[in-house]
Amino acid sequence: MAGEIRRRGRPKAFNEPEGEARVKAVDRALDVLDAIAASDGISLSRLADQLDESVATIHRVLGTLEHRDFVECGADDQLWRVGSGAFRLGSSFLRRTNVVEQSRPALRQLMQLCGETANLGMEKEGFVLFLSQVETHEAIRAFFPPGTLSPLHASGIGKALLSTYDAPRFETFCATVPMVRFTDKTLTSAQDLARDIALARQRGFAVDDEEKSPGMRCVAAPIRNHHGEAVAGISVSGPTHRMGTERLDEIGAHVKAAATEVSRRLGAA
Repeated sequence: MAGEIRRRGRPKAFNEPEGEARVKAVDRALDVLDAIAASDGISLSRLADQLDESVATIHRVLGTLEHRDFVECGADDQLWRVGSGAFRLGSSFLRRTNVVEQSRPALRQLMQLCGETANLGMEKEGFVLFLSQVETHEAIRAFFPPGTLSPLHASGIGKALLSTYDAPRFETFCATVPMVRFTDKTLTSAQDLARDIALARQRGFAVDDEEKSPGMRCVAAPIRNHHGEAVAGISVSGPTHRMGTERLDEIGAHVKAAATEVSRRLGAA
C-alpha cells in the first residue's frame, strides 16, 4: 500500500498486523517462562493447570527450554526454576543502557548513607521496571529483584518519573492508565496524584508512603541524560519504623544528590 511504513527489523513480506505475526508455540514457551519466573519453583502439573494446557504439552515446552538452559528442574524436589540461559539473555537488556553501570557506585553509597535498600528503575509501559538494587543488611528490608514491575502511581520511582512529565502528558497518563488501589493510602484519583506530584517537583523528590505495601516507604528522584530527559529513577526503600517522616528530608537530600551524580555521569548539565 502506498505510503505504508514498514517497521524496522522486519522483512518486507511481514506487513501483517502485529497479532497475526505472533507464533503460538513461542507465545506458549514465553508463558511458561513467565509462570516459572513468578514462582519460587513450580511442579509440572501445577504449571499445566495454571496455564490451562495439557501436561504433555507443557513437558515438551520445558524439554526445549531446558535444552537451552532457560529452565532447570531440581533433582530433589522436581520443581522447575529459571535457568542460567534466561539470566544471560536478560543481562543483555541491562547492557543496552549505561545507566545501570553508572548508577552502581551511587546505589552503594545511598545504602550506606541511609541504611536502607537502594534501587534503580526505569519506565516501561506505565510501570517501573526495576533494574538494579543494593540491599541493606537489615533483616526486615525492601526487596525489588531486577525485572520486578511496579505501577507508576504507587511507586516512589514511578512518581519521581511522573514529576518530569509536562501537563499534557500527565493528563494523558491519568486518563488512560488505571490507578489501582493497593492500600488505603494509594492515590487513585487524578486530583490527588497531581497534588502529590506537584509536591514532588517542589522538594525535588517523590515519596511512596505505604501506597504499594503497608509498612513500607520509598523516597525517589529522577535521573536525566545529556538531553535533560528523565531516563530512570533512583530510590531508597525501607520499613516505616526506620524511615519515619522526620527522616524524609534527610533521605530526600541523599537521594537527590545520588540522582544528580548519576545524571552528571550520563552527561546531564
